[in-house]
Amino acid sequence: MTTELEHLAARLREFARAREWERFHTPKNLAMALAGEVGELVAEFQWLTAEESGNPDPDTLARMRTELGDVTLYLVRLADVLGVDLMAAAHAKIDDNERRYDADLYRGSARKAPPSPRGT
Repeated sequence: MTTELEHLAARLREFARAREWERFHTPKNLAMALAGEVGELVAEFQWLTAEESGNPDPDTLARMRTELGDVTLYLVRLADVLGVDLMAAAHAKIDDNERRYDADLYRGSARKAPPSPRGT
């Protein structure tokens, strides 16, 4: 992980430790909490037009920022508990997508690529 992500993971670890919450921070519980926070973020977009979603009013943007923070915290905590390097995982996924979605074949197209050999 990058230094900032490592620092954030350490803060979250200490936050949980100080409250004796480690036993609640199982991968299952963290994944479920993450899904809930993603749902709260999606709810902010639910009735916006495509144009409004790209230029939300200040109050909506503030709520989106809060939900993005929640999503980030749960994602970083989940990765930390699982021992997953988020930056390495993200770069590996981009590498996989570059192989699956050749720029010359997929430029301007939203069609889905066939499944990769790893099933991602």
